[in-house]
Amino acid sequence: QVQLVESGGGLVQPGGSLRLSCAASGSIFSINAMGWYRQAPGKERELVATITSGGSTNYADSVKGRFTISRDNAKNTVYLQMNSLKPEDTAVYYCNADISSGRHYVSHVYWGQGTQVTVSS
Repeated sequence: QVQLVESGGGLVQPGGSLRLSCAASGSIFSINAMGWYRQAPGKERELVATITSGGSTNYADSVKGRFTISRDNAKNTVYLQMNSLKPEDTAVYYCNADISSGRHYVSHVYWGQGTQVTVSS
């Protein structure tokens, strides 16, 4: 019923930049918090950044000062601007969103399919 689709991943050199996008579609009544997570091989999925419907943000210590999360409520889209990328940023990046949807406005946390970010020289 609700889908999240990420885009913008790819291969970049250390120190470079990428901008990830995640668009939500479907029978959406409202979107509460949205966020970005990442998972590298052999590691647990970790929170990267979150943003509330009011625009309040929170970041993992490892990305503070380098990444910026933002959202366009009219487009049901969340973005992650990634600057000064490091090899340790290499991971599959997933977006998620707490969404009330459907005929009965059921609240549920949805996940995107993931997009690969590789930082390598």
